[in-house]
Amino acid sequence: MDSELFRAHAHEVADWLADYLRDVGRRPVLPPVAPGQIRSQLPADPPASGEPFEQLLADFDQLILPGITHWQHPGWFGYFPANASPPSILAEMLTAGLAAQCMSWQTSPAATELEQHVMGWLRDLLGLPADFTGVIQDTASTSTLVALLTARERATDFAAGVRGLDDTAAPPLTVYTSAEAHSSVAKGVKLAGFGLDRLRSIETDQDYAVRPDRLAQALEYDRRAGFKPACVVATVGTTSSTALDPLRPIGELCREYGAWFHVDASYAGSAAVLPDFRWILDGVELADSFVVNPHKWLLVNFDCSAYFVRDVDALLHTFQASPEYLRTARDAEVVNFRDWGIQLGRRFRALKLWFVIRSYGVDGLRAMVRRHIELAAEFRRWVDASPEFEAMAPTPLALVCFRWHPVGVDDGAALDELNRRVLAAINATGSVFLTHTLLGGRYVLRLAVGQWQTTEADVSRAWRVIQQAAAELAAAPAESAR
Repeated sequence: MDSELFRAHAHEVADWLADYLRDVGRRPVLPPVAPGQIRSQLPADPPASGEPFEQLLADFDQLILPGITHWQHPGWFGYFPANASPPSILAEMLTAGLAAQCMSWQTSPAATELEQHVMGWLRDLLGLPADFTGVIQDTASTSTLVALLTARERATDFAAGVRGLDDTAAPPLTVYTSAEAHSSVAKGVKLAGFGLDRLRSIETDQDYAVRPDRLAQALEYDRRAGFKPACVVATVGTTSSTALDPLRPIGELCREYGAWFHVDASYAGSAAVLPDFRWILDGVELADSFVVNPHKWLLVNFDCSAYFVRDVDALLHTFQASPEYLRTARDAEVVNFRDWGIQLGRRFRALKLWFVIRSYGVDGLRAMVRRHIELAAEFRRWVDASPEFEAMAPTPLALVCFRWHPVGVDDGAALDELNRRVLAAINATGSVFLTHTLLGGRYVLRLAVGQWQTTEADVSRAWRVIQQAAAELAAAPAESAR
């Protein structure tokens, strides 16, 4: 494909994307396909000779698109949002075209310096402490693993200093997190070598936030038993219910016990762009590390995880490796982000964050986040006003946890089954998509507002779809009896 042919096809793809973003709301959110259906239509062997791009694009339309789940649909209310705004998409196109490998300053000076600068913008936009330094990781799972590895190294060094060179018995290391924490914490504990038997799951309160008194008890018990508390992971906005762990008392306990304090705010941290929501991060100045994902709620394409750390030297001590073939004459003067995480090779992720912040501005980003919070609050009011539905957790941000509770049905297992059935009926409509969770052992529906094109009309339609699905299920037994 020469440059002129590339130009023509690039215009075709750009036109296709513009039409897709405009019309995605007309498609079913979930593809109505069965497992194996897409693959069964693909040729068993690769082509012996190259095929024209027109055929590739046609097959994309006819074979691939019918099996795509549309995360950019305005009826997307599942999981958490994963936005792909037009400025971010354009930045991704440029990033793909440049094809730069941004592992060090020398391999892409502009990529390194833009990342330093834009992470400073984001830190200030969120109201984070000025002594936090940022680096872009791929996902929050990686950011949490980076925090756990750094915590392990610091705790190991501390233990070595305490026991001295003649004592080989290092105290076992422990990690603490909420019973509602994301599964990536447990996975990171395994990958970092702590072992799941060293992970302490801390009880939560009635709002599903971690109880500092229970954390204090666990820390003290382990210290007396000869363990070394290495890390505490707090969550600002748990995946199930957006519960907000109290950062200040947790941070004070971490200072007392010498544990690394990592804050996972991958989704909810974006709400801190609103000055009147900075309260969700009260106590973050006590944290050693912090993560928020602009690819969730700040209009940046997946993947872009903003990891902030206070002690850069501890991070470098954990990850820095400089073989001769990577050394340059500028190393003493510059930042080499290859030493700030697990990967050596790095994409130019900072460009799309830069494009988004400049395109929408601080005011535009704040307006979007505020609108989503207000839409969720409106949906919560509809749930609270209905005799057939009930809220199942607080709604501090843009996620509403609720369930269908028909009058006269009070058996827990029966309610769980009814809500499983109503969720399947809701998602089968194709117009909206919701997900579920378990809270206190109860089956709960989740409606997460956050897709960048979602409007009040879309949330209102979702409520009608939910009510209609419930009404049809309620009427089904009577109809079958006739």
